[in-house]
Amino acid sequence: MDPSCIFCAIAAGTAPSYLIYEDDTAVAFLDLAPLRQGHTLVIPRTHVPDVMSDGGARALIDIGPAIHHVSRRLMEVFNADGINLMQSNGAAAGQVVFHLHVHLVPRYEGDRPMVHFDRDPRSPDAVAQTHTLIAGS
Repeated sequence: MDPSCIFCAIAAGTAPSYLIYEDDTAVAFLDLAPLRQGHTLVIPRTHVPDVMSDGGARALIDIGPAIHHVSRRLMEVFNADGINLMQSNGAAAGQVVFHLHVHLVPRYEGDRPMVHFDRDPRSPDAVAQTHTLIAGS
């Protein structure tokens, strides 16, 4: 628990939130600046800044059931065609609150894109070089 972390305070029940779901290891609540109606954040109760931090892998496992439950509920309640699961690590990736969290955003056929990825196609040799860098020889 980090006393300066708003998400820790929400998980502890000491800060206000629109709670959607909770269990022993996770809490889900509505985003106050939603991308779509129903936009929900799922967090571990334990303070973990991001996936790469110590405990990040365990935290992802811990919040998995909450992500599953809330995603299904959002699909049902909002008659959504899909769900985006979004998660950022570090300021350069857009992370603002440094407590691991996953955004669940209901999506609909034909709605406007929330993120546009500019692809950077690579030659097969360049892909093979990248593979070697990451996976080793």
